[in-house]
Amino acid sequence: MEKRAAKGSARAARRTDSLSRELIIRTAIEILDSGGEKALTLRALTERLSTGYGAIYHHVADKGDVLATATDDVIAGVLSGAVADADPLTALRRLALGLFDAVDAHPWIGTELSRQPWRPALLDFYESVGRLMNALDVPEKARFDAAGALVNYVLGVAAQNAANARLHAGDDTDREAFLKDAAAQWARIDPARYPFVHAAATRLGEHDDREQFLVGVDIFLAGISALR
Repeated sequence: MEKRAAKGSARAARRTDSLSRELIIRTAIEILDSGGEKALTLRALTERLSTGYGAIYHHVADKGDVLATATDDVIAGVLSGAVADADPLTALRRLALGLFDAVDAHPWIGTELSRQPWRPALLDFYESVGRLMNALDVPEKARFDAAGALVNYVLGVAAQNAANARLHAGDDTDREAFLKDAAAQWARIDPARYPFVHAAATRLGEHDDREQFLVGVDIFLAGISALR
């Protein structure tokens, strides 16, 4: 019995030793990406990692800790992807697009960032934007508003894009069919009362969300350049 107990303890110890906070977070991201925030439970982590609750709690405090750390991990990847030697405008564009793509790939991030806007990852993102504004010689009195407007635009559009994707996930209505239906509705609107909306119907059905997002970023960057 003692030998069995010792053997079992050694096996448990090896399993605990092989587990790390990084592995837990990577696994949590996989669960979140495939099933959303509701799918992420400590039980799901223990089953996926073939371990016990004690081993999980040795590295993370609770589900909130896992969610927050997973968000920080993804956003840190966005920041590291921005080329340091790029000119400030190019770097700002890459940061904006990087965050958009990250939220598109990991829709749960948008909710987590809005829940905890003081997370280190978002603060680091905001700081990066502010430093690039400074490198562009944006006047200090305009820097706060300019950085805030850009960050809010990026987060807002990225979160809305992710929400739209979740809305139609798993049903028979894909994005292309949804947009074509919406465009058809716009086309039937009275052109005398809504001339712009009526004329935009053809563009609505074929536009690309990511490209349209970048157009918005470029408009912001043009305005920021004008502040110098």
